[in-house]
Amino acid sequence: MKKILLFLPIFLLIIATTITKNSTKNLDNKIFEINENINLLEYQYELVLLDYNYLTSPKKLIEYSSFYFENNLTRKKLENLNLLELHNNNLKIKKLITNND
Repeated sequence: MKKILLFLPIFLLIIATTITKNSTKNLDNKIFEINENINLLEYQYELVLLDYNYLTSPKKLIEYSSFYFENNLTRKKLENLNLLELHNNNLKIKKLITNND
C-alpha cells in the first residue's frame, strides 16, 4: 500500500510535467510563427515606405516626367480640371474646384 501511495503522486507529477511541457512547446511555436510573420510584414512595410518616399518625391516625379514623357506634359490650373462621374450609364462632368467669389 505504501508503494502505491508513493508511486501515484510521482506518476501524476510526471503526467502534469509532460502536459505542461507540450503546451509550452506549442505556445513557443505559435509565438515564433507570429514573430516571423511580424518580421516579414515589417520588412515589406519598410520596402513599400522606401518605394513610396523615393518614387513620390517631387524631384523624382519631375525626372520621370522629363524622361518618359519629354515635352508631352503641360501644367494645368486646378480650376480647369473636371471630375467625371458615371451614374447609371450617364456621364456627369463636375468641376473639381469651384470658385465662389
